[in-house]
Amino acid sequence: MKIKSLFSGPLAGAAFLMATSAIGPGFITQTTTFTEQLKGSFGFVILISILLDIGAQLNIWRLITVSKLYAQDLANKVIPGAGYFLTVLILVGGLAFNIGNIAGAGLGFQVLFGWSVQTGAVVSCIIAAVIFMVREAGKAMDIFAKTLGFVMIALTFYVAFKADPPMAEAAIKTIFPDQINELIILTIVGGTVGGYISFAGAHRLLDAGIVGKENLPQVSKSSVSAILIASLMRSILFIAALGIVWKGISLGNENPAAVVFESAAGRIGYKIFGLVLWSAAITSVVGSAFTSLSFAKSIHWSVEKYFREMIIAFIVLSTIIFLIVGEPVKVLVAAGAVNGLVLPFALAIILASTFKKGILENYQHPLLLSIIGWIVVVVMTYMGIIGLALWLK
Repeated sequence: MKIKSLFSGPLAGAAFLMATSAIGPGFITQTTTFTEQLKGSFGFVILISILLDIGAQLNIWRLITVSKLYAQDLANKVIPGAGYFLTVLILVGGLAFNIGNIAGAGLGFQVLFGWSVQTGAVVSCIIAAVIFMVREAGKAMDIFAKTLGFVMIALTFYVAFKADPPMAEAAIKTIFPDQINELIILTIVGGTVGGYISFAGAHRLLDAGIVGKENLPQVSKSSVSAILIASLMRSILFIAALGIVWKGISLGNENPAAVVFESAAGRIGYKIFGLVLWSAAITSVVGSAFTSLSFAKSIHWSVEKYFREMIIAFIVLSTIIFLIVGEPVKVLVAAGAVNGLVLPFALAIILASTFKKGILENYQHPLLLSIIGWIVVVVMTYMGIIGLALWLK
């Protein structure tokens, strides 16, 4: 299949699905919180995370699409049973994330319309479910992700402009940081390509039939674009938060991102925050549900047959758990770090497929790309151990 344009069809949809899956309530909260902690030095964290994210993403997307296998099936061919273990990790992590995403969507509607968080969560659940009820759910998901992705970036850029950030300080500290925090880097990378997120776009391309060596150039561009879209949103949000923190305004612990938006643009900024939060949350609900269930396809034939119905059930289950338990604040805070620990395991298994004959047919994975991938595995494993030790103190 020849793809004429990167920014049309499933390629763009896959890029935005991955990016908007990463940009959830936790993404927004973590970015503003860490900006307050590190000030301009958080720019260095973003820079390092972009390099690690691209290294991981390029390897995962290329090897999955060229093998024409879902990640769990590829993992099982490398080490029997590894795919099932990865599936369990993804399903548990995806459900935890989705509970937080549903909570974030409810909070977004509360800010916008004054509804209760529970009412907003139920309405959001219905909206997400409807996407998978339409005949061409894949195209609907692509359009949904692209539209709300553009909305989030544009609105946050406006808030960043109103915040009047110290751009020179941000630029200098991005290259020469005052401090480096391994746990924060681990959390940011985990929140961008950890857990199910790094597989969202690749599995979408498999469903769309964009596979094989002939499509690798387009797949590579799409995978890098996905990281750049998510990183653009994080950078803009960082700049906005830095502008507010630089003025000596405390963001507090309850809802730091809301303080940023309202301090920068007043009441309008607060409403913009509600729309951005809802957009981030609802696209993450869709991305998490789709990707998590795509991992379950190998467990039983019924998942493949009733794929859309099970996605809807996954979304409804997440909403019910939220309504019973309440907002899982601690889960949201820790999710990025936990997903960061999943990444090196998943990436190592995927990379190991290049050593086994018969899996990738006649494809020769670029040596440089493999080296970069293994460097990401080592770095993320090291930071995971250091971060976990700091976390347990």
